[in-house]
Amino acid sequence: MEKYPINDWRFYLGDNEIAWQKDFNDENWQNVTVPHDWSITQDFTKAASSGTGYLPGGIGWYRAHVAINEIGEVTDKVTQLRFDGVYKNCQVWVNGYHVGGWASGYSSFQFNLTEILSYNTNDELVIAVRVDHTDIADSRWYNGSGISRLVTIVTSNPVMVDRYGITFETVALNEQDAVVKTKTAVTNFTAKKATAVIKQTLTDEDGTVVTVGHEEVSLLAGEVCKIQFETTVKDAKLWQVQSPNLYTLTTSIISGDKANHYEEKVGIRTFAFTADNGFILNDTENLKLKGVCLHEDAGCFGTAVPKAVWLRRLLKLKEAGCNAIRMAHNPHAQILYDLCDELGFFVFDEAFDEWENPKNKWWQGHNVYPPKYEGYAKDFPVWHKKDLVDMVLRNKNHPSIIAWSVGNEIDYPNDPYANDLFNEMEGNNDANKPVEERIYNPNRPDTRRLTTIAKQLSEIVHKEDATRPTTLAAAFPELSYQTGLVDSVDVIGYNYKEHLYEKHHRLFPNKPFIGSENRHSYQNWLAVKDNTYIAGQFLWTGIDYLGESRGVWPKHGTYRGLLDMCGYETMMFYKRKSWWSEELTARLFTRPAKEKSEDPWEAVYRKWNYSEGEQVEIRLYTNAASFELKVNEERIALTFDEVEGYYSTIVPFVAGPLILTAHKDGKTIIDTLKAVGQGQRLTANLWQVPTAFKMLLPQDEVIQQIELSIVDKEENLTDTNQVIHFEGENCEFLGFENGDMDDITNYGEKYRRTRNGRAICYVKTKVDMKAKAVFSVAGFHDLIITL
Repeated sequence: MEKYPINDWRFYLGDNEIAWQKDFNDENWQNVTVPHDWSITQDFTKAASSGTGYLPGGIGWYRAHVAINEIGEVTDKVTQLRFDGVYKNCQVWVNGYHVGGWASGYSSFQFNLTEILSYNTNDELVIAVRVDHTDIADSRWYNGSGISRLVTIVTSNPVMVDRYGITFETVALNEQDAVVKTKTAVTNFTAKKATAVIKQTLTDEDGTVVTVGHEEVSLLAGEVCKIQFETTVKDAKLWQVQSPNLYTLTTSIISGDKANHYEEKVGIRTFAFTADNGFILNDTENLKLKGVCLHEDAGCFGTAVPKAVWLRRLLKLKEAGCNAIRMAHNPHAQILYDLCDELGFFVFDEAFDEWENPKNKWWQGHNVYPPKYEGYAKDFPVWHKKDLVDMVLRNKNHPSIIAWSVGNEIDYPNDPYANDLFNEMEGNNDANKPVEERIYNPNRPDTRRLTTIAKQLSEIVHKEDATRPTTLAAAFPELSYQTGLVDSVDVIGYNYKEHLYEKHHRLFPNKPFIGSENRHSYQNWLAVKDNTYIAGQFLWTGIDYLGESRGVWPKHGTYRGLLDMCGYETMMFYKRKSWWSEELTARLFTRPAKEKSEDPWEAVYRKWNYSEGEQVEIRLYTNAASFELKVNEERIALTFDEVEGYYSTIVPFVAGPLILTAHKDGKTIIDTLKAVGQGQRLTANLWQVPTAFKMLLPQDEVIQQIELSIVDKEENLTDTNQVIHFEGENCEFLGFENGDMDDITNYGEKYRRTRNGRAICYVKTKVDMKAKAVFSVAGFHDLIITL
């Protein structure tokens, strides 16, 4: 088997009724690299939808010209065209032949080109893709537009394993040994009987090879033969959070003098969700899932996010103690699952945000009526099984995945389902809706229908994968436990309902529980930490994201992350790290003392300059065993806030550095806050990929992630906000990001204003070519960086 990635495409924003034709002239179209998101470089516009980030969609065409000789020999081969995901409603033509399409933007799909190629063996292959994202109020968050995931041509000898035809499972652990099982579906695409030898091996990262199985089979023309091997791996290297060991599963299909070879990374591990003891890994390790929910965008990249960008973000989340990711609220790109395997994150994979009826889509601001009702619901009746099966089959061999979620907040009241028990509900956070939208309406669809669908979806998943549990994220379990909705899944997930844990654990004594979506408060964490039967929680969210804006224009995104869209740590990062991480952490913040705010996101600052005698609140986020805080050698006492989960005090300001010394397990951290002056110059830190992870990224090019800061004369970060301009040599500018949800500068521009003194610039370079980046700020000397 050979893979040929198709990265270079020509793109046209708009419609053209003959662009599917092979000889259509596309010379004037824009050259783009796939993965590609066309929406992210358009102008923000109030005419678009606030829910999806005020960025337009539309109709776009892509065309790729592939020389047959670049693919390799195709005679007597099976040739397939594979898409990892196109957002959305795409139709595909190859050499003018309409081969099909897909509605969802999250699913992968493929087409067999073998017959078409037999008509054009000495010619080029022209692939045309029409993408229709005209319903831009189709979601509650940003999804981008276009071929936002990889496209590949795969050629195989005709006795082969088709896509998703190999399954790897860990059956059991016996002390240091592991019993593993593989299932392989071998297909004979020839027109005559064939014999084949199937060989499978496992190779660990040190090169040790374990034979899984070896068998010869005979297949009739067109027959699919399913082979199963089971073997014991001695002294197995288990996949776990701190050491996510991976094996390479190699499958060889040899028929006559032709062979196909397949490789994929797998992990050996067992896990269980238990009703009384939460989550158990590898039969013995009881773990709390310290998770975050993630959407798929990364600011200036839209949804076409390079792996290196995700790597930097995930390593920072791991530093905070995070060990789990919930893919909200759709299957994500494969690079993210690969990184979760490689870095040791558990994954809840999620299929749908709505089923057969649409949710409200806010397009003029949150809860601003009337809503729109565009989106996946119109496709659900026809496509849900295909999309759900694709998610499971595509991702079934990822050791990181530990649950399949069939839906998010499907049971939200009056959105659109209703029930005559509605008035018994608690915690409706849409209290600012019109009265008629908050009361029971018998003309709306009945919530009991959801129980039927949930059961059907769980059965679909269990048929495809019996090794993982199903779950869903319930918005209003006060009602859903009475309608039977949670009965149909294996793990009960509640969104923001910690106060129900104890009561509902008694109601469902045999069901595991998880916080599927949670606020950042200390009390919500204690509800997990102090109850052994709760497996963990998933914060909303891990990283700020585009869309779901609750403010008014031009606010086009959501601040709720441990990291902002630049990938910089927010105040909540350090607070969470003090609760989740085992490693010593200590971080000081200050703010003018005033009446206590109910907003946990109220700004705090990394500075110590106020008016003499002004009352200042000092906050300390730490897990230290002991610490000492001083100003001018005078000790300052801090008290732990049992509600908020941090140390604090209020003192009159006196000039002089604020110095903290914290200790734990023989380690020490010194954190100092000083008076911060005016911005004097621009500095840059070129983020370096840790050596242990360099092999996870492409080796021929580098995504340079340049962290930019405006500092004072003593190198302290300031809150100076000025425009940074970029110029480069021998490099490709990918974008600026500042994390400012009110900044509607077009992402295609080579300039951007800092936010709180910071921004980040992304640049692509070739490893064998010297490059240079020049950053200029009015009033400062230019900053020149060699890449």
